[in-house]
Parts: sequence; C-alpha cells; structure tokens
Amino acid sequence: MVAAVVASLTPALAAQVLSSFPSVAVHADRTVTFRYRDPGAAAVLCSVENVPKPLEMKKDAEGIWTAETAPLPPGIYRYHFEIDGISFLDPANPWISNSQIRPANMLEIPGDGPQLWDATDVPHGEVHLHFYTTHVVQGLPQNQSDYWVYTPPHYDPGKAYPVLYLLHGWTDNAYGWLYNGRANVILDNLLAQGRIKPMIVVMPLGYGDLGFIHSRIDVWQDPPSIDHNTELYTRAFLTEVMPRVEAEYNLSKDRNDHAIAGLSMGGLEAVTIGLAHSDYFGSVIGLSAAVQKLDFAKQFAGLDAKAANLDLLWIACGTGDDLIGPNRKLVTFLKEKQMPVTAIETPGMHTWLVWRDNLIHFAPLLFQGRP
Repeated sequence: MVAAVVASLTPALAAQVLSSFPSVAVHADRTVTFRYRDPGAAAVLCSVENVPKPLEMKKDAEGIWTAETAPLPPGIYRYHFEIDGISFLDPANPWISNSQIRPANMLEIPGDGPQLWDATDVPHGEVHLHFYTTHVVQGLPQNQSDYWVYTPPHYDPGKAYPVLYLLHGWTDNAYGWLYNGRANVILDNLLAQGRIKPMIVVMPLGYGDLGFIHSRIDVWQDPPSIDHNTELYTRAFLTEVMPRVEAEYNLSKDRNDHAIAGLSMGGLEAVTIGLAHSDYFGSVIGLSAAVQKLDFAKQFAGLDAKAANLDLLWIACGTGDDLIGPNRKLVTFLKEKQMPVTAIETPGMHTWLVWRDNLIHFAPLLFQGRP
C-alpha cells in the first residue's frame, strides 16, 4: 500500500529524467556537487535544506552550472534549483519530497554505518491507510479524508497499546511523516535497540480547511485564517479521527499512554489540542510550532500545571528557524504557568532534519510509566 503511494508521487518527473546526466554527486567527505544543464540561463542557484543561503552556481562552456556544498552532517536533505529567479526541480533525480504545493528533490548524506532513518535488518511494523467521510473538514473532494496508522512489529490486537498522534506541517499531507520523516523506519530501529515502548502511531490529515494551503493571501499573517483552520481541525480530530482510531485499534485507556506531537502547523495543533485536553493526553510535543500569531494568555487562560499533570511537555525548534522567537516566548509563558516544559533548541532551520532528530530523542521518553 505504501509503495503504491510512493510511486504515484513521481511519474511526471520520472518521464523527464535525464538518466545519463549526473546532477548530484555525494563525496566521501560529505560534500555534495550539484550540476544543472541550461546553456540559456542567466543565473542559477541551488537551495539546499538547512543551508542558510542558496548556493551560487557557475556555468562552464557547455552550459552546465555547478556548485559544491561544505561538508554536511549525515541526513536526508531536500533541494531545488532556482533558474533566473524561478524554482525548478532536478529533472535527473526522481526522488521528490511529499508536499501539496512545494515539492523538492531529495538526497541522502550517509553516515558511518546505518542511521536510524535507514531501513535495516530488524523486525518491521506495518503501515495502514484509512479513509473516512468527514463532516467537518472543508475543501476535500467528496469529503474524503484519510489517516495512516503504524502498528509495531509483532502487533497483537488483543493487547492494549499506547498511542502517539503525529501531526504533519503546512503543505504536507497525512503521508508526510512516513515519506519525508521516515517515522516508521525510525520507530522500527528504536524498538530493535530497546529504546522505546511498542506503540501505535496515528498520522492524520492535518487541515480543517484545504483552502488554508491554496489561499491567495499569506495565511500565516492572517490570524482569522489560522484560527479558522485550527478550530475546524481540532473538531475533526476530536470528533472524527480519535473515535475511529479508538474503535479500530486496541488503545490503552490510561491518559498517560496518550501523546500528541506535531511540526510547524501540526505543532500549533498539537500544543493547542494537547494542553486543552490534558485529561486525555499525558504528553504534548511541539516541534517548530507555528505559534507566531497565537495569543498565549487567551488560548491557555485556564492552564494549570497541577491539573494538567503532564508526563512530558516538549517544545523544540531549530536555532536558525524564523519561529525560534515565538517558540522561546511560548516556553517563557509555560514556565510562568509553572508547566514542566522541556525546551529543546538544536542547530538547524525549519527542516525535516530537525524534526526527524527530535522524534529520535522524544520517542524514548514516552510511556515509560508502563510495566
């Protein structure tokens, strides 16, 4: 089922692939050389994930533009070219990120041996796709929404499992944490190393209104648009997604076995839903949460540390992320409310390298009260 989705993401570009043209070369020192063929271009840049400025490419006599990075840490990186100010994908690389409106090419910088996001010879869990008819989410064809569910290796439907709800970011879809984030692979490897508890992970579509990603205005500068999307999504999540998952899978009834996490837009949703419903969620995780327009005092007016009694409140952001300031303000507010917040700042921008790394570090902290 997953393979069919991956294949469907790339057919248009695959037909254009220049198989004989080496557009990307990853070297032993973890530098990368990028090449793009366009004799008629006046200027070509290469934007690489987690690299602050686009690389200026130089043209040779044959019209091939070249640039090389500094050594990069091991990881999976997104990149794209900018030709005369217009963004283009690499026609020689069919590996494309999962995004509704901002696709990019992808490449991997290997480490010294397999990394936690690499599929290895360990027991693997399964990933299941579910569709349902929504009566809340706006803008979906035939009102059909979806969510993915990861079940761990040796899953026993007769056993009650803890659950992590994992929310994607703006422009992604429900498949984002699997395709871009490698969440299932990371969890398989962490389980094989004995670092996490077996858990069910639910990855739902994260929009209350699909117009939120197709608007002609800058929605992130428009608080009414943000509030409209968040309010609708909260209702869909609480009244449609959660009841279906609870009916279809054997979940623990203990609120300490329930966690909600998300990145960017999903971080905003995870924090607002989780802190408002601490009777259900024992752990709340916000990654680069898009809280820049959130009125903390109004949204969390009734927040009480003793009543919330959270096992984990994890607020993380990359130091090069434009959202670092708003997330620091959120941490300060939560501390003033005496909430036991774990504030994480790591090198990096608004990127999957930051979010994968955070999943690797917060997942082992979840559900540790279980026998």
